[in-house]
Amino acid sequence: MLESWLYALVSVVIVSLISLVGIFTLTINENILKRALLLLVSFAAGALLGDVFIHLLPEVVKESGFTIEVSLYILFGILIFFILEKFIQWRHCHSLHNLIDGMIIAGSYLASVPLGIATTIAVVLHEIPQEMGDFGVLLHGGFNKARALLFNFITALTAVLGAVIALVIGSNIENFSLVAISITIGGFIYIAGSDLIPEMHKTSVPASKSVAQLIAFVGGMFVMLLLLLVG
Repeated sequence: MLESWLYALVSVVIVSLISLVGIFTLTINENILKRALLLLVSFAAGALLGDVFIHLLPEVVKESGFTIEVSLYILFGILIFFILEKFIQWRHCHSLHNLIDGMIIAGSYLASVPLGIATTIAVVLHEIPQEMGDFGVLLHGGFNKARALLFNFITALTAVLGAVIALVIGSNIENFSLVAISITIGGFIYIAGSDLIPEMHKTSVPASKSVAQLIAFVGGMFVMLLLLLVG
């Protein structure tokens, strides 16, 4: 249990530091930045789906089989993220977004360290384009660079609170990691399918850029597979 706490807290601090990546957007040409973000989004979508089907789902099936209970938890995860996005606008509520990230990471570590590492990497890859976009929104809203970075970082630290909540609950509730991972599967499928993949199709691009998107998409999955082979 102590190992889960250590790995989870270190991981969420690393994820929180990703909030500072926005500063790099100031030194990149706008056209180059747009192309890079599109590839990052493609890569993140592949990583999230790769984590689901290469790490998370096999872990759940190994522990309890592919039961109707697991299916319902996964569907519940999709429903939770749909409600968060539809009614609470979670993408624009920085603290809630990061709180959930922390709970997802900690819940994965409660199952196993390799699973937690894979999920942390998937979250990080998703967070990079997200945080770059958030930083741009804050600057556009009137924040100066230092204030935008500080605000992003402080709200990102709520991931630590999310991790602590999940770890405390997990140590007192039987089968918590099974429920948490199943809901995470639903959440990752929803984020990839509802947010990231549509972003890839939002603007028409030349065939060469579409191929680059496809390579990045598959690359995200390959990273998750590589983690399995290395681990």
